[in-house]
Amino acid sequence: MRRCLRACVVAVWLLGCTLPLLATPPRLDAPVHTAEGISEYRFDNGLALVLFPDRSKPVTTVNVTYRVGSRHENYGETGIAHLLEHLVFKGTPTHTDIPGELRKRGVRFNGTTWLDRTNYFASFATDPDTLAWVLGMEADRMVNSRIAREDLDSEMTVVRNEMESGENSPMRALGQRVMGAAYQWHNYGNSTIGARSDVEGVPIERLQAFYRTWYQPDNAVLVIAGDFDPAQALAVVEASFGTLPRPARALPVTYTREPAQDGERHVVVRRVGRTPYLMAGYHIPAGRHPDAAAVAVLSQVFGSTPGGRLHRALVESGRATGTSASTLAMDEPGYLTFSAQAEEHADLDALQAALLALVEDAVSTPFTDAEVDEAKQRLLSSYARAMRDPNAIGVALSEAIAQGDWRLLLHNRDRIEAVTSDDVTRVAQTYLRRDNRTTGHFVPTDAVERVTIDEAPSAEAVLADFVARPALDAGEAFDPGYANIDARTQLSTLSNGAKLAVLDKSTRGQSVQLRMTLRLGDAASLQDRASAGRSTATMLMRGTEGLDRAALAKRLTALRSTLSIGGSANTVTVAATTDRDNVDALLDLLADVLRRPSFPDSEFTQLRSQQLTGIRGSMSEPGAVANEAMGQHFNVFPPGHPYAATTFEERLAQVEGMTPDQLRTFHREFYGMGAGTTIAVVGDVDADAVRARLERLFGDWTLPTPFARIEMPYVAREAVVRRIVTPDKPNATLLARQALHINQDDADYPALVVGNYILGGSGMKSRLGDRIRQKEGLSYGVGSQFSASVFDDAGSFGLSAIAAPENMTRVETAMREEIARLLKDGIRQDELDDAIDGMLRARRTSRANDPELVGMLDANLYVERDMAFSAAFEEKLRALTPEGVRAALQRHIDPAALSVFVGGDFKE
Repeated sequence: MRRCLRACVVAVWLLGCTLPLLATPPRLDAPVHTAEGISEYRFDNGLALVLFPDRSKPVTTVNVTYRVGSRHENYGETGIAHLLEHLVFKGTPTHTDIPGELRKRGVRFNGTTWLDRTNYFASFATDPDTLAWVLGMEADRMVNSRIAREDLDSEMTVVRNEMESGENSPMRALGQRVMGAAYQWHNYGNSTIGARSDVEGVPIERLQAFYRTWYQPDNAVLVIAGDFDPAQALAVVEASFGTLPRPARALPVTYTREPAQDGERHVVVRRVGRTPYLMAGYHIPAGRHPDAAAVAVLSQVFGSTPGGRLHRALVESGRATGTSASTLAMDEPGYLTFSAQAEEHADLDALQAALLALVEDAVSTPFTDAEVDEAKQRLLSSYARAMRDPNAIGVALSEAIAQGDWRLLLHNRDRIEAVTSDDVTRVAQTYLRRDNRTTGHFVPTDAVERVTIDEAPSAEAVLADFVARPALDAGEAFDPGYANIDARTQLSTLSNGAKLAVLDKSTRGQSVQLRMTLRLGDAASLQDRASAGRSTATMLMRGTEGLDRAALAKRLTALRSTLSIGGSANTVTVAATTDRDNVDALLDLLADVLRRPSFPDSEFTQLRSQQLTGIRGSMSEPGAVANEAMGQHFNVFPPGHPYAATTFEERLAQVEGMTPDQLRTFHREFYGMGAGTTIAVVGDVDADAVRARLERLFGDWTLPTPFARIEMPYVAREAVVRRIVTPDKPNATLLARQALHINQDDADYPALVVGNYILGGSGMKSRLGDRIRQKEGLSYGVGSQFSASVFDDAGSFGLSAIAAPENMTRVETAMREEIARLLKDGIRQDELDDAIDGMLRARRTSRANDPELVGMLDANLYVERDMAFSAAFEEKLRALTPEGVRAALQRHIDPAALSVFVGGDFKE
């Protein structure tokens, strides 16, 4: 055993971990904690290692959580935790290009900063070498990140642009102002993104000191989840993280507590826009507090759609167009908010009065066992779905870690199960009080209702009597190779012509994924009916002949399943998740939803109001107005055609003129199944039984109007540059497009895919990302897009970016220069090799992810392809040469042919 461990140590060294190795790595004791298949180990330097092995899906996730967030920032340092998250990606003396190395290995990665913690996660197709490299890199940047002045300067505009993009959102801005008013002393009142002056003015020395204090092994929890060998992982972590010294300093302790609020507070945000919003918030205990579970259930009782109290009272009555509730369960006392969206010119004072009457009058309207049980089931269903995916849990544990212990995630689930309606009534009466509220005016009063928040017990005390449940069955170790997927997939056709693909495999928690696409009508029959088609699909989940919207939601919760349905002018898309025990019941419910919708007038009124509000709200958004202008410029279809681009005003008129009878008629004349229908199922099912049930439920359901694919013609467009002014929007959006005469069978298609990936299709680590985000710091988000049809010669090449309006000219110039450089100089062999290797790894990761795999099978049914076609495409990628890629790009991409559309607040 020792020889095996030593061999793994050597492997880590060869893979580039430059940390010093001990001659004899310290032997770890047995796990300090185990629960439901998850084990925790502790190192002498204070690092906690959490392992969650599961061989059912060949994907591994590494997540490093540091117990530091915006709560730990000092005066003048707001935003420093988030800024540091950006700078840690800038590299170390050894790992000089972390995003590039991650992309080369096909790793999906990111980092996030929140109030109590910062985490960095990476997911990749199972590979011991990649796991060893990721662990070595994470250990290296834990203590050796550069945190240099030049990196801060280049990243400053990127972070500022991210800040500006958040300021574009009315709800986000309102939420920040409400929190700022509610917390007058505690740092939870500060936005994680920070104050602009702090972000722009922070000295590099303070960033370096913050990094040295908090980025240490005794303040970190390393989680490895998914498909990996635990013994090998322990050895690699010993060799990388285990050799880091334990810091001599003591971790700072935050001790500021928000005093009891002594009266209602109110804030007003005035900005350009069309949609009013309302928010009311209340202080609540920390996530470990005994009341936290009941507060979470309380939030669900009020905020869920469509069964929640707010939706039923405010949306169904027409006083609001949307409602929600949100709970911040934090390491220290947190916050509960209730929100409402209203129509333009709504009376917000009256709406506020109605909302507050609902949430603060629990005595006269006590909570029933039925609504509390339904809320609990929604929460518990989300836990059950999450536990089916170790990779998702690997990241989700960050919030529990921030509160003191990863086991709190499981313990909180158990506490939710024990919540009663009396508990919910009690916490509502305790915390939903006038003088604990932020949204009203200050009013002098003789009777102050102060709410004092008790301290939460320690994680150790909370977990003293915690008993873990048995771990879920992990399922099989599935090979996501193309040949294996084809061999395991059973293809068939229903009596009505619908095509079916079923891949039966053992999965964690016996999970099942379903995708279904209905294709309807043709260009002639759908003339002037695109809006009705979209709305018909949206209305399906709002009621059937036997179940109203609330009953549908309740039924899905009981089945531990999800079901979503959307649509375009001529397609209906269905996505569902469930488990083996509930497959039959979910399919029965789906048949009821698709075949027997009721289109209730009250729900239609809500939908129309929401659609109108959404359209009006987007009319002042930079991205939306730029997209509308681009759609109009490239439109090739006459008015009324199902694919014709429409203006804001045209969409408003269509929605305002729509009636429930139009939707009922559309469903009667178009809905059914035929040769254009595809269905895919992946997971723990009996393939023959699933086919038989689908045949029984849908085999006799045929298309009343035949389906015929609508062709997309190629039409070149004159290049234009248009700037659309959107006042009071500090973040601008750029969109650019060139129409291309190409389809996926073109010999140049693989080269264009790779060329676009290198230029800007791979996100932060691309030529556009390197230049515009990493080097010049102009944009938080920049990229390029290339698409080509399976059927038609109508492809496109596009660009997109967000930036401050005053920087958009520089962004456009940099984009054009990078395209010109790519066309002139081409790409290097190593650049091509890294891009292809990263793409192939990422494609394998997608096939290993069941929600993505089921979508691939559904799409393949329609285009009559199998996985062997994808394997052949990858061989074409491997055969590419740098000169071949450059020649293909030169044949198709022309910077002079790009049309550019920019929306933003462009001041003189």
